[in-house]
Amino acid sequence: MMRFGKFQIAPSNIFYRTPLSFAIVNLRPIVPGHVLIIPNRIVPRLSQLTSDEYTDLWSTVRTVQNTLEDYYKPGGFNVAIQDGVVAGQSVPHVHVHILPRVDGDFERNDDVYDELESWTPRKGEGKVKRELKVLDDEDRKDRTEEEMKEEAALYRDLIMKCNGNNEGGSDGA
Repeated sequence: MMRFGKFQIAPSNIFYRTPLSFAIVNLRPIVPGHVLIIPNRIVPRLSQLTSDEYTDLWSTVRTVQNTLEDYYKPGGFNVAIQDGVVAGQSVPHVHVHILPRVDGDFERNDDVYDELESWTPRKGEGKVKRELKVLDDEDRKDRTEEEMKEEAALYRDLIMKCNGNNEGGSDGA
């Protein structure tokens, strides 16, 4: 079973996998299509990745982002890393947030950064809050395992259609 920091990730939530990275659906998405790209090896900082891990991580970001572009047809994306605790990292394991964006999805466009700053993988996790204007956490609800499994299956199928293979991707089993 793959891990995201201390969290075990169900195989059904992994929709893309390479020898060095994997992509998962998000338990608490900020916007529809908000996913995470994670290196297999648990390290907290980008600078701790090997050159191969770093290159693979960004190649995986590109593959997943292109797939989400085809599916959601967004006006743009936020692709974000919080590299270290002082940067707002909630899990001490490198991860890239990919968020498809559409016009008007936030009252103020930059509110997405407040959401990322307050994002935690599980409701009630002990992230240190900073003096930022952050929307109430109650506005975002955890999804069910079934919802996440269905979304992962959708993205897995889309990647296979776009790329002709899944480059070692998970079958959800």
